Amino acid sequence: MYPVRILMRQPLRSLLTVGGIALCIVLMLFLLSVYRAVADGSVEYVRRSNADFWVLQSNATNILRGFSLLSTAHGTLLRETPGVAEASPVLLILTTVHRGDERATLFLAGYDAATGAGGPPQIVAGRGVAADDEIVLDRSFAAKYRVRVGDRVRVLDDSLRVCGLSAGTNAFVVQYGFAALRRVQSLIGFPSAVSCYLVRCAPGADRDSIRRAIADDIPGVAVYDHETFLRNNIHEMESGFMPILYAIAVIGGVVLATILVLLLTVIILESRRDFAVMRALGSPSSHLAGVVLAQAFLLSLAGIAGALAVFTPLTALIETLSPEVSVQGSTAQAAAVSVIALGITLASGGIAVRRIRSIYPMEAFT
Repeated sequence: MYPVRILMRQPLRSLLTVGGIALCIVLMLFLLSVYRAVADGSVEYVRRSNADFWVLQSNATNILRGFSLLSTAHGTLLRETPGVAEASPVLLILTTVHRGDERATLFLAGYDAATGAGGPPQIVAGRGVAADDEIVLDRSFAAKYRVRVGDRVRVLDDSLRVCGLSAGTNAFVVQYGFAALRRVQSLIGFPSAVSCYLVRCAPGADRDSIRRAIADDIPGVAVYDHETFLRNNIHEMESGFMPILYAIAVIGGVVLATILVLLLTVIILESRRDFAVMRALGSPSSHLAGVVLAQAFLLSLAGIAGALAVFTPLTALIETLSPEVSVQGSTAQAAAVSVIALGITLASGGIAVRRIRSIYPMEAFT
């Protein structure tokens, strides 16, 4: 096959090109996988809350980057609202956790351990909070700081025993922790402070009527149904994280296209006499273009194969070295990135093919 023979003339260059393509594809796969992990970790707490309504301070729309401050008095009013079966308080604070000489920031959620509402979405080791001096940590956070169930960590001036580890609570830049509401309130010195309430309606109750009653009768609060509040948090996560991913992904795509255009252009220039001979023998321009595109296609396929081969062990190594970096790949992501890479390949080949126009049949006799 002629395109293969051309590539084999310079095996080292072809291998370096395949390696560059593979690295670009690994970068795009990694970004997609990190995005999926961050998307899940940032909103899994909200998604699995099992609440009919989230009640926050007026003008607050999310818990990721929003601020909300209510009081226990709001909880009393909520429980008195007809149709409300349960109103569970949650206090969310950014705090510092000390482990020996190391310090780390934690998104600490104080919740009512009796109801479990607002607690960790999934326990993967140990158990949930049962006493005021206990805390549940995200498993990635625990792995990074070498904390195990039964160890003690210092939060501000208090020492809390780690009773469990949670999953679905890694928001990439910060991880969730969970403790008893009263202990978190005492940590900040405001025993009546609450960030929000998770409201569950009585069976058969009219949810729209309950939402209107809460909004009309309790001043200074905003009421969101579960689906709306989840969308709010997803939007907040994407607005803060997606632009960075898009920028890096575009850079990776540009690098991939540049590598291919440069290589194919060099190959065309080196094979100029061969192409001139083929033109003199009557080969149409479409055939010559097909030879160039076939080379690009072969290089891209080799790069995709190499990227898929190294992606899993590479991400496993990254997660071992940096446990807070969570990666969730999928077959669909791999297929999407492969299609994008092939599309960039065809576009790059199309740019390089323009060089063939300057090759004339008479060059074969010079």
